[in-house]
Amino acid sequence: MERHCFMKVRILWLIAFLLFTVQLSAQQKVTVKGKITDEHNEPVIGANIMEKGTTNGVISDFDGFFTLNVSSGATLVVSYIGFAQQEIPVKDKRDFVIRLAEDSETLNEVVVIGYGSARKRDLTGAVMQVKSAQLENESPSSMQDLLRANVPGLSVGFSAGPKPGGSLLIRGKNSINAGTDPLIVLDGVIYPGDLADINPNDIEQIDVLKDASSAAIYGARSASGVIIITTKMGKSEKPTISFDASIGVATQAIVPEVYQGDEFTAWRTDVFNSANPNHRPYEFNDPRKLPADISIEDWMKYDNSTGDPVETWLRRIGFKNLEIQNYLDGKSVDWADMVFQNGLRQDYNASISGKTKGVNYYWSMGWTDNEGIIVNNGYKSFKTRLNLDAKINKFLTVGLNAQFVQRDASAIGADWVQYQKLTPYGSPTNEDGTMKLNPGDDTSAKHPLIDSYYTDKRNVINNLNANIYAKVSLPFNISYQMNFSPRYEWATDYVHKSSEHPSWKDFGGSASRTFRNDFLWQLDNIVKWKQTFAKVHDVDFTFLFNAEKFQRWSDEMNNEGFDPNDDLGYHYMKGGILPTISSNDEYRTGDALMARLFYSYDNRYMITGTVRRDGYSAFGQKNPRAVFPSVAVGWVFSDEPFLKKLNWLDYGKLRFSWGLNGNRDIGVYRALARMGNSKYMYVSPDGKVYNGSYLYVNSLANKELKWERTASFNLGLDFSIFNERLKGNIDIYKANTKDLLIERTLPELIGFSSVMSNLGEVENKGIELSLTSKNIDTKNFAWSSTFNFTLNRNKIVHLYGDMVDVLDENGNVVGQKEADDIKNKWFIGKSLDEIWGLEVIGVWQQDEAEEAKKYGVAPGDFKLRDVDGNGQYTDEDKVFQGTTSPKFTWTLRNDFKIYKNIDVSFMLYSLWGHKGTYDVAKHSGTTVYNDRQNAYKLPYWTPENPTNEWARIDSSTGGNSFSVYRKKSFIRLDNISVGYNVPSRWITKLGLGSLRVYANVRNVAVWAPDFKLWDPENSSPTPRTYTFGINVTM
Repeated sequence: MERHCFMKVRILWLIAFLLFTVQLSAQQKVTVKGKITDEHNEPVIGANIMEKGTTNGVISDFDGFFTLNVSSGATLVVSYIGFAQQEIPVKDKRDFVIRLAEDSETLNEVVVIGYGSARKRDLTGAVMQVKSAQLENESPSSMQDLLRANVPGLSVGFSAGPKPGGSLLIRGKNSINAGTDPLIVLDGVIYPGDLADINPNDIEQIDVLKDASSAAIYGARSASGVIIITTKMGKSEKPTISFDASIGVATQAIVPEVYQGDEFTAWRTDVFNSANPNHRPYEFNDPRKLPADISIEDWMKYDNSTGDPVETWLRRIGFKNLEIQNYLDGKSVDWADMVFQNGLRQDYNASISGKTKGVNYYWSMGWTDNEGIIVNNGYKSFKTRLNLDAKINKFLTVGLNAQFVQRDASAIGADWVQYQKLTPYGSPTNEDGTMKLNPGDDTSAKHPLIDSYYTDKRNVINNLNANIYAKVSLPFNISYQMNFSPRYEWATDYVHKSSEHPSWKDFGGSASRTFRNDFLWQLDNIVKWKQTFAKVHDVDFTFLFNAEKFQRWSDEMNNEGFDPNDDLGYHYMKGGILPTISSNDEYRTGDALMARLFYSYDNRYMITGTVRRDGYSAFGQKNPRAVFPSVAVGWVFSDEPFLKKLNWLDYGKLRFSWGLNGNRDIGVYRALARMGNSKYMYVSPDGKVYNGSYLYVNSLANKELKWERTASFNLGLDFSIFNERLKGNIDIYKANTKDLLIERTLPELIGFSSVMSNLGEVENKGIELSLTSKNIDTKNFAWSSTFNFTLNRNKIVHLYGDMVDVLDENGNVVGQKEADDIKNKWFIGKSLDEIWGLEVIGVWQQDEAEEAKKYGVAPGDFKLRDVDGNGQYTDEDKVFQGTTSPKFTWTLRNDFKIYKNIDVSFMLYSLWGHKGTYDVAKHSGTTVYNDRQNAYKLPYWTPENPTNEWARIDSSTGGNSFSVYRKKSFIRLDNISVGYNVPSRWITKLGLGSLRVYANVRNVAVWAPDFKLWDPENSSPTPRTYTFGINVTM
């Protein structure tokens, strides 16, 4: 019995020993190594290789290799941005070659939706995303460059100056007087600053919220859409240093020619022939080219001239003595060469980023120095950004997003419009070498550089924009976050206009100093709860309390008549004899409450509901607050069992949303009665003179003033087919904006001309389409395309509500309709940009002289449509002629990948179906052509050139006011980019992680068949920019 028990004890010890041995074996470390490559066997640098369930990990080196000590039986987790994550059991294997596949599961990508984020799959609103990495070789100079032509429904204006930028408009104009710019959100906080201050190299992604539901979380500020910008953070545990340098040149894309040499004298001859229809034969023609039947002697007798016939001819066509002398001496000036230049563009950016176990960081600095295409014009800026996110413990995370910018806009460009006015036979300088104020001895045109030469300006703006936040993780998946976002901006604008300027010397010079300080703070308190029940019920709740306060202090001092001189300019303001000082302070506050609930069942059926209540101090005392609700639903129909058989369908989702948004973009004090002051002189009975002042009310208050409200719905379809070879989305929308903020005209007897009121309604509706295709995808060549299409229709539904009678052809009242606003050219049922006026239908020809005479014009003048045929032009003859907004826009982007390391892309975009003014076709105004010495080289009507598109020189309008309109439809080749990634095996020895060189041409060409003068999108000098750059990471 004892022996049997002893055997049991030995067996138990043996089992315990074996278990202990197994445990020791399980805890033994093994060394694994390997290489990480992409699908084309190129090494992936900086990939994360982690032991699953631990913090043990490394990153791959320059050649994609890694070595890691792990527990035997561990699982490796390999991940890298842009590639699908892989999990690989170690087992008995010690050497690995791991090939990463590009992440095609875009549905799980995170989209920022305001005060939170969501998977693309879970979106119920119309949201588009642009990732900066996709456009890295295009050398973007601004956030607008990243967005231009990449988001359907978003119009991005063209910046012609050296300062980067461009206007933004989402889904058409929805207001008459209030602003229509979209709301900008930067790193989760509303951003009120200049978009040029955001460094495009700092941007990770941009999310555009276009429909009411997705934008409703911003309530009273989101009627024009929302653009959310997310900046970069660290991506790898090893610090990554990046440097990007680009240098380029901006050239004049289009320079309309003016007349030079013999063309100028021939044009001046035609000017005087047209202005003097009863002139004698060849009276204004070059005497050296007279026909045989007209002698020089007879020609000179026209005005009893003596002396040199050439001088006589030049005087007859309006030449001044200076012009005559320069003509005879063979001297001429090309003023275009004097005002336009090739501007040097420089952009340098450096950053360091990374993440440790508890801290994620990103720090960058950038310097921009751009010369304009106008001489003396330029722009400089310095930017720096610091992003920090630190996990203090399991439940507390704190962070900072801070941006400091200094921009210098002190440069004063040449007065480029003068090049079109100045005679080529003028003189730019006086005999003593100083600039000549009027190079042609004619006061209508001045030296294009003289104002900038005699002006000293300092315009520097500094701003600090920050968001300081803390996040607390609470039980039951509840979290609380507080954002405190201060913004400081201080600006100085000093200007000195020297008394050495010929036009300013009588004033003794003038100077001004303007100081402006802005301070804004915002406070967000955000509570979130996210929970999954029974694996199929997902709930995400967000609650927000927001408060804000803005203050501005602005002071300005001016002086002129400096004595004894103004050499010190704005450095000695008390030296003048006419000092003035003024100030302007502003103050406004706002607050908001918001709740959003998202629910999803089985990742197939989704609903989002949002309610926001806003308050704003600028509105009337009776309506300081308003409520803005929204709701949206989504259905992932591709996950339904009855559609699983469709192998070609990868993904499909239907979306529907409705919401109410607001617009508060009006003046701070528009609802209040504002005061003005005036001065008067008083003479007392004893003869003493006193200066007095008094206050008066100069605007009428409106206690009822409230928000503009935009109610809209959106129906959308997201899809992906043929194994993601083709994917895209379609959206149909309609938005009605009511309670428009309009200045209502008042009867004179009230004592005020107008009052700001809520009147009228505007409607926008349209369709948007976005398609992306993988056309070719092979080992050595890949080609993808993205096509976007936007169609928007805009109309005025209501105005003031005043009714007028509708009469039949016999003058009988047959009904009533709402009155139009003829003065402002606003018409019920028509677009805000509708063109209404007398219509040009051609040019009167010589055989129509008698008919033209009835209208007070002559052959060569524009012919207008006489609708009622009564021989007079009145409002009854004015017709609708189209709009200044395009009927539709489209963009086409193509990206190519060649031999793994070379990428090429180009982009086209088009605005089509709109018109613009083209009054240069009139060639009208005697004073214009007799006092101005030059003009653009444009066609004009003559008896020998009986065109119907251009009037004669010095044409008459017959006393009628009208404009000529031309189609402005165009197609632009906006961007061609080429980049080359140097293979890692060539740069490893240099200690570099990557090396990339790229070249880019922006605004390559534009085709506008009916608009030939300036650029159809920007009727002023427009640059074409050539850029070469290099990007290095280590």
